[in-house]
Amino acid sequence: MARRLFGEIHPITYRMSVAKGRVLRNVSDLRPSLRLARARDAADLPAVVYRHSSLIRRRLGNVDPELRENKAVSLSIAAPKVDGVLIRPGEVFSFWKLVGPVTARRGYREGLTIDHDRAASGIGGGMCQFTNLIHWMVLHAPLEVVEHHHHSGLDLFPDFNRQIPFGTGTSIVYNYLDYRFRNPTPQTFQLRVSAGAEYLSGELRAESALPLKYHVHEQDSCFFRQDGNVYRHNSIYRTARDKRTGLEVLRQHVSTTTALVCYPEELIRHPILDGRPAAVASR
Repeated sequence: MARRLFGEIHPITYRMSVAKGRVLRNVSDLRPSLRLARARDAADLPAVVYRHSSLIRRRLGNVDPELRENKAVSLSIAAPKVDGVLIRPGEVFSFWKLVGPVTARRGYREGLTIDHDRAASGIGGGMCQFTNLIHWMVLHAPLEVVEHHHHSGLDLFPDFNRQIPFGTGTSIVYNYLDYRFRNPTPQTFQLRVSAGAEYLSGELRAESALPLKYHVHEQDSCFFRQDGNVYRHNSIYRTARDKRTGLEVLRQHVSTTTALVCYPEELIRHPILDGRPAAVASR
């Protein structure tokens, strides 16, 4: 039997672990070398680097529709706190530093969360859709991700109107599991985000057009059966081409994910291979 972590012993020890994580985060953010992005501008920077929208009420297995409606409310509260933020050269974008605590007192509602590798509910649940959107746009720019947490090795929900590859998601918990990226370039970037009736929409903008065009794609995508379980596997890569010459100047491995499928096999829309493929076994 695996030894339990301190935070898994009892609800009290869990709350103690959370409190400790938040204190350590606050202390760490006092470092003089850390420059967090805080300034915002209602005017757009001139160049659009990348646009993306994600469906707010995407069906996820048998999740209670009320949780999806609540998520829409929570996203509409958080979006204005990020919209227009400027990430100047050398600055770090922190999702939680801009959004702040997600509490019922601030209007956030109960939404879908992941608790000990299972679907659950909690105040502000579903906010990871926000950081998923930001992360996807950041991958299409010369920005440096400095903090990114994955959900555990589980594929919890079947594909339904999936717009970005599996394995590019994020996991956030106020405030000790954050999503952060740094601007290592000489120009300023800006995030514009809004939560509409149907979509969470975003734009990543900059002071001038980028010389490179980025593309993010998956490889070795498959489902396979092993030891009575079904697993999903893929790898995410990022490439960039010089807009002037068309030559590829960057090819970067972003992540590789092998996850246990947690929903009925009949909801899988792709062939299930018998046994772990050689391409997966080599990773």
